[in-house]
Amino acid sequence: MGRALLNPYYDQVLMYGIVKNACDWWDEFSNSRTSQDWVSYILAALYGVVTLVALVQLIRIQLRVPEYGWTTQKLFHFLNVLVNGVRCLIFVFHNDVQQLKPEIVQHVLLDVPSLVFFTTYALLVLFWAEIYYQARTVSTDGLRPTFFAVNGIIYAIQIVLWLVIWWKPIPALVILSKMFFAGVSLFAALGFLVYGGRLFLMLHRFPVESKGRRKKLLEVGYVTTICFACFLVRCIMMCFNAFNEAANLDLMEHPILNFIYYLLVEILPSSLVLIILRKLPSKRVITLYHPIQ
Repeated sequence: MGRALLNPYYDQVLMYGIVKNACDWWDEFSNSRTSQDWVSYILAALYGVVTLVALVQLIRIQLRVPEYGWTTQKLFHFLNVLVNGVRCLIFVFHNDVQQLKPEIVQHVLLDVPSLVFFTTYALLVLFWAEIYYQARTVSTDGLRPTFFAVNGIIYAIQIVLWLVIWWKPIPALVILSKMFFAGVSLFAALGFLVYGGRLFLMLHRFPVESKGRRKKLLEVGYVTTICFACFLVRCIMMCFNAFNEAANLDLMEHPILNFIYYLLVEILPSSLVLIILRKLPSKRVITLYHPIQ
């Protein structure tokens, strides 16, 4: 009987030991320069692969339709090359990045690819919005000015935040900067939900015998789901990062958390979207791949 009564106590001690060992291992791994280097180089390699895939696809599109200049499709792949290439270099030279002074330079190097990542996928939302409104014979004249205006405002606000943090680096401003980007990510997630959802429903109502209907329906559905989840996860993690020091996403802190974060919000979504959108435009019919003015 006494032994049975003591079992809950033994269970608590065992659970405490497991949690303590896990915390000790986490701290040891996070503070190990070797583990930090390995995680950074693995991330660099993954970003390098995505960069190469996007570059190959961009070259293939250019060879297929060289006469059409900078189409939406080409610009989308170019921005993917830019974002993932810069991320790759940052993680390759992560030790040097950490030594840069003033510290605001580190923030800029880490934040600029995130902003360009937003622009890259906002371009996809713009593309879908144009298709949706054109199919409904609604004017799309205001979409591109709105796209450029929204991006301009976001970049301008972020630049102002960088300058203010550089001038007076108080914690409240750093939190504000992170929350601003969380809001930008939520805005992107809602953009995919609204226009991806609208385009999906519109394609769903097309006749079954419509050419390419099912393939395009799946393409829009998959990309909408992936990008919505990607930006929503980024928004949630940025909120945790802003208010919880244990969730710090700085380059050299918590390498496992860094690996999970960048894998979920950039590497995996970019890879899946590039695979789904790998189809090349027709050599003669390019109506949906109009040039960026």
